[in-house]
Amino acid sequence: MPKFDVSKSDLERLIGKSFTVEEWEDLFLYAKCELDDFWEENGEIYFKADSKDTNRPDLWSAEGIARQIKWALGMEKGLPRYKVEKSDVVVYVDEKLKDIRPYGVYAIVEGLKLDEEALKQMINLQEKVALTFGRRRREVAIGIFDFDRVKPPIYYRAAEKTEKFVPLGFTEELTLEEILEKHEKGKEYGHLIKHKPYYPLLVDSEGKVLSMPPIINSEITGRVTTETKNVFVDVTGWDLRKIMLALNVVVTALSERGGKIRSVKVIYPDFEIETPDLTPKPFEVELDYIRKLAGLELSDGEIKELLERMMYGVKLEDGRAKLLYPAFRDDIMHARDVLEDVLIAYGYNEIEPEEPKLAVQGRGDKFTDFEDAVRELMVGFGLQEVMTFNLTNREAQFSKMHLPCGEHPEECADYFNHPPTELVEIENPISPKWSALRNWLLPSLLDFLSRNTHEEYPQKIFEVGKATLIDESRETKTVSESKLAVALAHPRVTFTEAKEILDSVMRHLGFEYELEEVEHPSFIPGRAGKIVVGGEVIGVIGEVHPTVLENWGLEMSVATFELFLRPLYTDPYL
Repeated sequence: MPKFDVSKSDLERLIGKSFTVEEWEDLFLYAKCELDDFWEENGEIYFKADSKDTNRPDLWSAEGIARQIKWALGMEKGLPRYKVEKSDVVVYVDEKLKDIRPYGVYAIVEGLKLDEEALKQMINLQEKVALTFGRRRREVAIGIFDFDRVKPPIYYRAAEKTEKFVPLGFTEELTLEEILEKHEKGKEYGHLIKHKPYYPLLVDSEGKVLSMPPIINSEITGRVTTETKNVFVDVTGWDLRKIMLALNVVVTALSERGGKIRSVKVIYPDFEIETPDLTPKPFEVELDYIRKLAGLELSDGEIKELLERMMYGVKLEDGRAKLLYPAFRDDIMHARDVLEDVLIAYGYNEIEPEEPKLAVQGRGDKFTDFEDAVRELMVGFGLQEVMTFNLTNREAQFSKMHLPCGEHPEECADYFNHPPTELVEIENPISPKWSALRNWLLPSLLDFLSRNTHEEYPQKIFEVGKATLIDESRETKTVSESKLAVALAHPRVTFTEAKEILDSVMRHLGFEYELEEVEHPSFIPGRAGKIVVGGEVIGVIGEVHPTVLENWGLEMSVATFELFLRPLYTDPYL
């Protein structure tokens, strides 16, 4: 969650009212923040804030916090309005950027009065949005420039790697390739464009470089100081909707400092747009839904007032609230999101807790008890328990396991659906390493062994964990299944050693099973089998294929088995 520092006097100047430090601790809750700490420096009090909501980048600065608190206290109410005047500034976007960094949106903010604290907040907001909301600049990168040093029209174009400019913080020109090698930001973010045929460059009509998105601004136009009165804001990325939101967050924050927003025409090869677009967004919610889930006896008028204190435009009609919310928000996806705002405005501390009256008697989940019993059983066999992450990636689940499922799912049909041929993948992963939910546990155990090759052998490990499978019959289209996986690693390990442990597990659980030979790319041919109970395939056993061992950097042989636990569980209440 984003953390940032804000000045008490700056916040109070933006709100127009003073508060004690103790009062501020409660006020931060209106902005979905927690006051982590405060300290005094040169007679000034600073707060360290911790945002509790990664979907509200508009609250990651003093301007956003002050705005939210002003409305929550009733000093302002209803939908905040921002006037956007048209400018004659045009930005032309190069078609060659389509597969490099295709989109850019822009705005001008004039008449700013920036002191050191305002400048600090502007830079911090820029960095926090790009770092967290923008996935470390991969999806959103922001540049802010002294507009008085820029000569429109402006061009967002593909540049040769040998082109030069003076990057921010340097005094000499560097080629674009040298910037990636020598500049601190080039080293940190160069991987985002390093292997592209061209590099993005933002230049004005005189050829002056504004920035090299998403890496670094130029020293000439990209250094904003307390003397700067007018700024040009640039946001680039891959998702036009997402970078538009980031632009809205930045320009409305600057507007809270007295800035006047002016729009910019952006001309793409096949369309053109005017940015920023601060048109409010619509939503509807039933008033009875708010009352029911809040557990509060609120009149229609009271709900309306609470919503207006959270910056909604509200019109009540036929038992529903027709809402408009600000363009710098993109987190209203369900009526529960509106309910949360109502409760924030009402005050969580004002809600009297009630003990639920339930005509039931609680008890522990018996299947969880069964999983614990299996764990104790495995420890009794001399195995060490490990706990690995449910998040993984396609390479670990398929490529490293010598499986073609990732590219050719149909070729996995004969592998008795173990592992399943499809992964549940995350749409916007923070890291490619954690981009999917695992559908079998063996890759996780091999990863664990690969990180412990320096430890003494034999290594005998197990895990009772979850695998997430696709199930179209369910509302969520997925199901989380409990599995047991065992891996044995030492120079003389064999299929037989793994089978002996499997025999003991089945005998203690009271099940008979059969093994059916199977050809499976993850295992040595002739040394792999399906585990069958009552005619149902519940798992796999075998010696891991040398190619798989090599993929994981393992020199020791590994024998393993993995099975579903649910088919081996008998409910004691049935």
